Amino acid sequence: MPELMPIEVAYAMPDQQVIIAFNVLEGTTVETAINTSDLLAQFPEIDLSSTAVGIFGKLCELNQLLKAGDRVEIYRPLHNDPKEARRQRARK
Repeated sequence: MPELMPIEVAYAMPDQQVIIAFNVLEGTTVETAINTSDLLAQFPEIDLSSTAVGIFGKLCELNQLLKAGDRVEIYRPLHNDPKEARRQRARK
């Protein structure tokens, strides 16, 4: 019989961070966890078909199986290239 395990799903906007902690069954995928978290209802701009996701900062696929204690992160696209932003700050 599959056991429940604790996980978190996180999404951050520039002015707001949401982390939802809950239990899922062993064998749950990243995609299922995101759908279960209800973050897609809170942030309708998230499109999983084109959004990068990861576990503790490491990119992964939506079909990745979760382990107890994992934090699934939904990433927003970068608006500025970090290297270019650093160059611009250095010029000032």
